[in-house]
Amino acid sequence: MAKTALFSKPLPAIALIVVALIADQIIKLLVEAYLPLQEMVPVMPFWALYRTYNLGVAFSMLSGMEGWFIVTMRLAIVGFVIWLWRKTDKDRSFAHLGFALIIAGAAGNIFDRFLYGHVIDYILFHTDTWSFAVFNLADSFITIGAGCVILDEVLHAMASRRKA
Repeated sequence: MAKTALFSKPLPAIALIVVALIADQIIKLLVEAYLPLQEMVPVMPFWALYRTYNLGVAFSMLSGMEGWFIVTMRLAIVGFVIWLWRKTDKDRSFAHLGFALIIAGAAGNIFDRFLYGHVIDYILFHTDTWSFAVFNLADSFITIGAGCVILDEVLHAMASRRKA
């Protein structure tokens, strides 16, 4: 019998989501209070803090859309991820961890939309000739969560091949 993954259980998943959401919101409050708007604050040669506001979704896509549309879209995505979480086999550890992180990240950015009307971004990776989009901890949760789901799919496919 397969072992049940920790985050396939509602209580641990909700606890992770709440802790991640609280961490995200505390950092954003600190960023709002102490980081100057649109001024680069170097941390390392390739990393800086840079407070800016995102009116769209990831990487400012859909920034011309109405706020209600973006919130509705994010809520639909959270609903879909919850559906996936419920439908996925309980032994799929990385998938369930990923689903919880995606929900936490989406919730963090949804909270921003309701609280501020925009999402607070503040992490910037760059070189002298290149820079990545400014993002936040919630975006990191979403990205890492998606990576966990993909990793789980790859591992599951490899295990299925070995059994065949």
